[in-house]
Amino acid sequence: MATYFSKRNLQFLLHEVFQAEQLAQYEYFSGHDKETFNMVLDSVTHIADTLMYPYLKEADKNQPELKDGKVTVHPKIKEYLKAMGEAGLIGAGFSYDHGGQQLPELINSTVGFILMAANNGMMYTGLTSGAAHLITSFGSEELQKTYVENMLSGKWQGTMALTEPQAGSSLSDVVTSATPQPDGTYKIRGQKVFISAGDHDATDNIIHLLLARIDGAPKGTKGISLFVVPKYRTDGAPNDVTSTGVYHKMGQRGVPAMHLTYGENDDCIGYLVGQPHMGLSYMFQMMNEARIGVGMTAAAIATAAYHAALQYAKERPQSRRLNQKHALDAPQTPIINHPDVRRMLLFQKAVTEGSLSLLLETARLFDLAQVTEGEEKENNTLLLEILTPMAKTYPSEMGVQATSQSVQTFGGYGFTEDFPVEQLYRDIRITPIYEGTTGIQAQDLLGRKMTMKGGKAAQLLFAEIGKSIAEASAYDDLKPYADKLNRELKQAQEVFMALMPHAMSDVERYLSDATLFLEMLGIVTVAWQWLKQAVVAKQALLTQNPQGDELAFYEGKIHTMKFFFHYEVPKTLGLAARLKDPEVLTIVSEKELAL
Repeated sequence: MATYFSKRNLQFLLHEVFQAEQLAQYEYFSGHDKETFNMVLDSVTHIADTLMYPYLKEADKNQPELKDGKVTVHPKIKEYLKAMGEAGLIGAGFSYDHGGQQLPELINSTVGFILMAANNGMMYTGLTSGAAHLITSFGSEELQKTYVENMLSGKWQGTMALTEPQAGSSLSDVVTSATPQPDGTYKIRGQKVFISAGDHDATDNIIHLLLARIDGAPKGTKGISLFVVPKYRTDGAPNDVTSTGVYHKMGQRGVPAMHLTYGENDDCIGYLVGQPHMGLSYMFQMMNEARIGVGMTAAAIATAAYHAALQYAKERPQSRRLNQKHALDAPQTPIINHPDVRRMLLFQKAVTEGSLSLLLETARLFDLAQVTEGEEKENNTLLLEILTPMAKTYPSEMGVQATSQSVQTFGGYGFTEDFPVEQLYRDIRITPIYEGTTGIQAQDLLGRKMTMKGGKAAQLLFAEIGKSIAEASAYDDLKPYADKLNRELKQAQEVFMALMPHAMSDVERYLSDATLFLEMLGIVTVAWQWLKQAVVAKQALLTQNPQGDELAFYEGKIHTMKFFFHYEVPKTLGLAARLKDPEVLTIVSEKELAL
């Protein structure tokens, strides 16, 4: 079977860079150690190898179909959900009280990475886990008892039903209504679109976590409430949730994206979660989890594409080395020996392994924010907040580029169905759109995260990067890269200070190039992750005297770090120049030229 991710790289990041087993010092995670973590990863790898990766193409070719009001999906999806439920992997991150394993998110997110690298067309369990977590966090004891167990067992699917035809990403314009009933329930009326896994035959029920307005609620986001709306009620009766249509997508075709109508016959019942008008604040928990999950999905897809390209480049002979072009009697050389192919492969490796490191950093902060207290908890939470937009966006945007380079590595074969990369290229394109587009993430970063708590989140991030700079400076061959990252930090701060005067006087001007700011800071942040990895690799080379594959692994880490600093980091110069440029070209004016 082809390799779709590197187990060695996962072990390096989890146990050498982020030292996952140290989380066991906290009481909440004390039931785990390195052995249990690896057992979980072995279990999920077995599921990925047997029930997912072999059906990558089948799930793509056999798209979900809506016939006679029922949605059918690939039959292996039911087996996959059953296996995940029986292994306890859907709810592994939940508390013992809710039937979970209290597995750290650092490990739990790695589970998602392996699954999505194997077959992102089976993207069902993360949605269920997020929806169930909302119920356990904010729902009544009755709602928890009614829904959570069956969701975490894989018997019932969970969804997030936010988007409406007329509103898109503007949730303040949601119009789905909820009318109070004498028994405390609500009648739901409205439509939702692009609901992933919103209906299918692989589970016995679909549990929608839905945003709606209670009659008479205030306009805007302050009037939105959250409801549990099942496809079938607890007595098995249909709940007037109609599958109006299934979207046929460019990629991720194994997961039905549904257009759903609620209350077509005025008989759709919903159950309020928490307090009225608090729905959006509740839903942000699932949205933030989903944003990190989308970043992990993008990193996983790009990783699978990279490993496919790497294998192909080692096996595909073509032409001769550039300085041996005229030796026509010499055998052709594998294309991995050509500098431009190596550049493409190094770019893919730098993006995918840098992205995964950033995502695991974010997951570790999620864990620490959960188990620490006082100022330490606040600092971990702020770091998590400021990293989330980058953890969602950098793997997504750059993952698209990395997967494109994978297609390019294959040449003409990459454009055919003979190899998986054409599908992976289609699959990954949705990730910059899912759970808040890149533009929305950028406005969140520059408009809120950089200034929150008087800029404390940004100061904490820069301080963490500074620690890695100091560590790297102790090694002569890493010090030039530490110095370079230090200059990048100063440049980012200068750009931010140049933008700040617009923040109070002209918000549109302040945020007009927020996406470029996100791109710039994302590069700096991933450069930090590569420097962290290089420090650990350098220490291993000096203390362990590795040989063979291990020596190549650690040297490869340092070499890829150098590639990132020499090829990717210089891009910040152009971004910084544009961000400080006083000429505004994208804001609509009274004398707007026709586009």
